[in-house]
Amino acid sequence: MLDVKEIFNTIPHRYPFLLVDRIVEVQSDQRIVGIKNVTINEGYFQGHFPARPVMPGVLICEAMAQLGAIFAHTARGGQDGRKFFMLTGLDRVRFRKAVEPGDQLRMELTCLRRRGSFWKMKGVATVDGKVAAEAEISAMEVPVE
Repeated sequence: MLDVKEIFNTIPHRYPFLLVDRIVEVQSDQRIVGIKNVTINEGYFQGHFPARPVMPGVLICEAMAQLGAIFAHTARGGQDGRKFFMLTGLDRVRFRKAVEPGDQLRMELTCLRRRGSFWKMKGVATVDGKVAAEAEISAMEVPVE
């Protein structure tokens, strides 16, 4: 389990672009579960959409990618702060349910394969047990310059 302070030590994202609030479960290099509490104070709700605020799907994917970066960091034992995680691809992306203010987005990623610095993960984001989004996420660990 990691809280937001520990997440700060894991990935470089900060407010307003940090989209993971808490890690609730990690299973070695196989699986990770994280939470994003969606609030009306998020800046994107001003324009997406004022009459019916909905979290943009691309930000749900970004939240899952950030969770993947935390996953990679913990899987390698939290070592080597000279590398970070870069999103390289999204496949089989599907949006199934709108995510609105007040929702708690529960994201689960499982490792499909890992070869060297390349990762392929399956991500599923749910709200109240219902699938909101899913995607296959490809990413690569790269050196910090």
